Parts: sequence; C-alpha cells; structure tokens
Amino acid sequence: MSDSYSRSVSWVTVLVVFAGFALFYGVVTEFYRPRAATMPYNVPAEQLPADQAWKATPGARQAYRAGLQKDQSVEAGKYAWIDQAKGSIQLPVDRAMELAVRDLNARAKR
Repeated sequence: MSDSYSRSVSWVTVLVVFAGFALFYGVVTEFYRPRAATMPYNVPAEQLPADQAWKATPGARQAYRAGLQKDQSVEAGKYAWIDQAKGSIQLPVDRAMELAVRDLNARAKR
C-alpha cells in the first residue's frame, strides 16, 4: 500500500491569502484607477486663483471664450512675419487664397 499523506488547509492560511488579494485589489484601485479632474465649476470667483476666475460660472466661461475667439480672428486677419530670415510671412486667409488662385492660373497658362 502506498502512504498517502493528506493535510487539511488551515482557515488562517485561507484568510491570509484572501486578505493578500484584497490588499492587492485595494492598492491597484487606489493608485491606478483613472480619475476625473476636479473642475471649479460653479464655485464663487473670489475662491479661485486669478488665472482661473473665468471658470467660475457659465457666463464667465462664455465671455472668456468669446474674447478668445475675437482675439484669434483679429490675429488671423493680420499680416505678420513668421520668420523674417527665411522670408516666411503670415497672410490673411482671403489674401492667401487669391495668391494661390493667381499662381495656379499662371501655371495653367504655360
């Protein structure tokens, strides 16, 4: 006959193994879970830093966006040097389209 040795598993061992898995799960969920950034929406403007006061209310956000769009449209409509050494300039879109059409028509006539 063969000697078969069987030993029962201790409940303490089972509890320690489950506690280890629970600890591992807790660490993973705490440190690796993506979190949404907390945004200061609907917070009184006086409680925010000066550079974030525009985020305080929906009206302030809309006014800030309108100001940005106005500034960008004014900037896009100007002539400016991008790199003067290379001869690179910024043109308004309408003028750039006129020049492109003129160049394409000149190439087509050749």
